[in-house]
Amino acid sequence: MQKQNYFRPALSRRTLLAGLIATGASQIVPAPALARGLGKFRRVALVNNRTGEAVRTVYWADGAYIPEALAAIDILMRDWRQDAVHPIARATVDILAETYRLLDCQEPFEVISGYRTPHTNALLRRRGRGAARNSYHIKAMAADIRLASRSVGQISRAALSLKAGGVGRYSRSSFVHVDSGPQRTWGR
Repeated sequence: MQKQNYFRPALSRRTLLAGLIATGASQIVPAPALARGLGKFRRVALVNNRTGEAVRTVYWADGAYIPEALAAIDILMRDWRQDAVHPIARATVDILAETYRLLDCQEPFEVISGYRTPHTNALLRRRGRGAARNSYHIKAMAADIRLASRSVGQISRAALSLKAGGVGRYSRSSFVHVDSGPQRTWGR
Protein backbone atom coordinates (compact mmCIF):
# COMPACT_ATOMS: atom_id res chain seq x y z
CA MET A 1 0.00 0.00 0.00
CA GLN A 2 1.33 3.41 -0.99
CA LYS A 3 1.63 6.06 1.68
CA GLN A 4 -0.44 9.15 0.92
CA ASN A 5 0.88 12.61 1.48
CA TYR A 6 -1.70 14.64 3.38
CA PHE A 7 0.49 17.72 3.70
CA ARG A 8 -1.04 20.61 1.79
CA PRO A 9 0.63 24.00 1.89
CA ALA A 10 -1.59 26.73 3.30
CA LEU A 11 -0.14 29.26 0.85
CA SER A 12 0.45 29.06 -2.86
CA ARG A 13 3.98 29.69 -4.08
CA ARG A 14 2.88 33.00 -5.61
CA THR A 15 1.19 34.11 -2.38
CA LEU A 16 4.26 33.16 -0.35
CA LEU A 17 6.55 35.07 -2.69
CA ALA A 18 4.27 38.13 -2.67
CA GLY A 19 4.18 38.03 1.13
CA LEU A 20 7.94 37.88 1.39
CA ILE A 21 8.29 40.82 -0.98
CA ALA A 22 5.62 42.84 0.81
CA THR A 23 7.36 42.35 4.17
CA GLY A 24 10.70 43.44 2.76
CA ALA A 25 12.32 40.01 2.83
CA SER A 26 13.57 40.59 -0.69
CA GLN A 27 15.89 43.22 0.76
CA ILE A 28 17.43 40.64 3.10
CA VAL A 29 17.56 37.52 0.92
CA PRO A 30 18.41 37.82 -2.79
CA ALA A 31 15.33 37.33 -4.97
CA PRO A 32 16.70 34.26 -6.83
CA ALA A 33 17.12 32.45 -3.50
CA LEU A 34 13.49 33.20 -2.65
CA ALA A 35 12.30 31.96 -6.01
CA ARG A 36 14.44 28.82 -6.24
CA GLY A 37 12.06 25.91 -6.66
CA LEU A 38 9.02 28.18 -6.87
CA GLY A 39 8.50 27.86 -10.60
CA LYS A 40 9.16 30.31 -13.37
CA PHE A 41 9.84 33.88 -12.31
CA ARG A 42 11.01 37.27 -13.58
CA ARG A 43 13.20 39.57 -11.55
CA VAL A 44 14.64 43.03 -11.83
CA ALA A 45 17.24 45.04 -9.94
CA LEU A 46 17.05 48.84 -10.14
CA VAL A 47 18.51 51.84 -8.36
CA ASN A 48 17.30 55.41 -8.91
CA ASN A 49 20.37 57.57 -9.51
CA ARG A 50 18.64 60.70 -8.13
CA THR A 51 16.96 59.36 -4.98
CA GLY A 52 19.22 56.40 -4.16
CA GLU A 53 16.19 54.12 -3.77
CA ALA A 54 16.79 50.52 -4.80
CA VAL A 55 14.56 47.58 -5.70
CA ARG A 56 15.80 44.04 -6.22
CA THR A 57 12.74 41.85 -6.54
CA VAL A 58 10.81 39.12 -8.28
CA TYR A 59 7.83 40.89 -9.87
CA TRP A 60 6.26 37.98 -11.77
CA ALA A 61 5.93 34.37 -10.68
CA ASP A 62 3.99 31.33 -11.83
CA GLY A 63 2.29 33.25 -14.63
CA ALA A 64 1.17 36.32 -12.71
CA TYR A 65 2.47 39.77 -11.87
CA ILE A 66 2.99 40.52 -8.17
CA PRO A 67 1.23 43.81 -7.35
CA GLU A 68 3.42 44.72 -4.35
CA ALA A 69 6.60 44.30 -6.39
CA LEU A 70 5.20 46.32 -9.29
CA ALA A 71 4.16 49.09 -6.89
CA ALA A 72 7.76 49.28 -5.59
CA ILE A 73 9.04 49.53 -9.19
CA ASP A 74 6.48 52.26 -9.98
CA ILE A 75 7.63 54.29 -6.95
CA LEU A 76 11.31 53.94 -7.81
CA MET A 77 10.68 54.97 -11.44
CA ARG A 78 8.46 57.94 -10.52
CA ASP A 79 9.03 61.50 -11.71
CA TRP A 80 11.19 62.57 -8.76
CA ARG A 81 11.00 66.24 -9.75
CA GLN A 82 7.21 66.27 -9.25
CA ASP A 83 7.07 63.26 -6.89
CA ALA A 84 4.48 61.79 -9.28
CA VAL A 85 3.99 58.03 -9.45
CA HIS A 86 2.44 56.35 -12.49
CA PRO A 87 2.19 52.61 -13.21
CA ILE A 88 5.10 51.68 -15.48
CA ALA A 89 4.00 49.65 -18.50
CA ARG A 90 4.44 46.00 -17.66
CA ALA A 91 5.97 45.39 -21.10
CA THR A 92 8.67 47.94 -20.23
CA VAL A 93 9.42 46.16 -16.95
CA ASP A 94 9.60 42.87 -18.89
CA ILE A 95 12.08 44.42 -21.37
CA LEU A 96 14.22 45.67 -18.48
CA ALA A 97 14.14 42.27 -16.78
CA GLU A 98 15.02 40.30 -19.90
CA THR A 99 17.80 42.73 -20.84
CA TYR A 100 19.16 42.40 -17.30
CA ARG A 101 19.01 38.59 -17.53
CA LEU A 102 20.85 38.58 -20.87
CA LEU A 103 23.62 40.77 -19.46
CA ASP A 104 24.12 38.31 -16.57
CA CYS A 105 25.27 40.91 -14.08
CA GLN A 106 24.93 41.40 -10.35
CA GLU A 107 24.71 45.19 -10.07
CA PRO A 108 21.31 46.87 -10.52
CA PHE A 109 20.37 48.98 -13.52
CA GLU A 110 20.90 52.62 -12.67
CA VAL A 111 17.64 54.35 -13.65
CA ILE A 112 18.32 57.84 -14.94
CA SER A 113 14.75 58.50 -16.01
CA GLY A 114 11.52 56.52 -15.82
CA TYR A 115 8.09 58.14 -15.78
CA ARG A 116 8.00 61.88 -16.53
CA THR A 117 5.05 64.19 -16.11
CA PRO A 118 4.26 66.41 -19.11
CA HIS A 119 5.50 69.34 -16.97
CA THR A 120 8.92 67.71 -16.39
CA ASN A 121 9.21 66.68 -20.03
CA ALA A 122 8.48 70.26 -21.14
CA LEU A 123 11.08 71.54 -18.65
CA LEU A 124 13.71 69.17 -20.09
CA ARG A 125 12.81 70.25 -23.63
CA ARG A 126 13.21 73.94 -22.70
CA ARG A 127 16.63 73.17 -21.20
CA GLY A 128 17.69 71.47 -24.44
CA ARG A 129 18.07 68.01 -22.88
CA GLY A 130 16.81 66.20 -25.99
CA ALA A 131 13.45 65.11 -24.56
CA ALA A 132 11.00 64.21 -27.34
CA ARG A 133 7.73 66.15 -27.43
CA ASN A 134 5.65 62.93 -27.27
CA SER A 135 8.15 60.96 -25.20
CA TYR A 136 7.32 57.43 -24.10
CA HIS A 137 8.49 58.57 -20.65
CA ILE A 138 5.25 60.63 -20.40
CA LYS A 139 3.28 57.43 -21.11
CA ALA A 140 5.25 55.52 -18.42
CA MET A 141 6.54 53.22 -21.15
CA ALA A 142 10.27 54.09 -21.08
CA ALA A 143 13.42 53.95 -18.99
CA ASP A 144 16.89 55.43 -19.43
CA ILE A 145 19.39 53.04 -17.85
CA ARG A 146 23.09 52.34 -17.39
CA LEU A 147 25.42 49.81 -15.75
CA ALA A 148 28.94 50.56 -14.54
CA SER A 149 30.07 47.09 -15.59
CA ARG A 150 28.62 47.14 -19.13
CA SER A 151 29.04 49.51 -22.05
CA VAL A 152 26.25 51.35 -23.84
CA GLY A 153 26.92 48.98 -26.76
CA GLN A 154 26.54 45.85 -24.63
CA ILE A 155 23.32 47.05 -23.02
CA SER A 156 21.79 48.21 -26.30
CA ARG A 157 22.72 44.96 -28.10
CA ALA A 158 21.05 42.93 -25.36
CA ALA A 159 17.90 45.10 -25.54
CA LEU A 160 17.87 45.02 -29.36
CA SER A 161 18.09 41.23 -29.38
CA LEU A 162 14.63 41.12 -27.79
CA LYS A 163 13.09 42.71 -30.90
CA ALA A 164 10.63 44.56 -28.69
CA GLY A 165 10.17 48.31 -28.39
CA GLY A 166 12.57 51.16 -28.94
CA VAL A 167 16.26 51.18 -28.08
CA GLY A 168 18.25 54.40 -28.14
CA ARG A 169 22.02 54.61 -27.63
CA TYR A 170 23.35 57.72 -25.92
CA SER A 171 27.07 56.98 -25.81
CA ARG A 172 28.14 60.55 -24.97
CA SER A 173 25.87 60.49 -21.91
CA SER A 174 26.56 56.80 -21.13
CA PHE A 175 22.99 55.51 -21.06
CA VAL A 176 20.53 53.44 -23.06
CA HIS A 177 16.87 54.26 -23.58
CA VAL A 178 14.44 51.32 -23.71
CA ASP A 179 10.69 51.52 -24.21
CA SER A 180 7.74 49.33 -25.05
CA GLY A 181 6.60 51.38 -28.03
CA PRO A 182 7.07 50.31 -31.65
CA GLN A 183 10.30 48.50 -32.53
CA ARG A 184 12.97 51.01 -33.62
CA THR A 185 16.53 52.07 -32.85
CA TRP A 186 18.61 55.26 -32.91
CA GLY A 187 21.81 56.82 -31.64
CA ARG A 188 25.47 55.84 -31.51
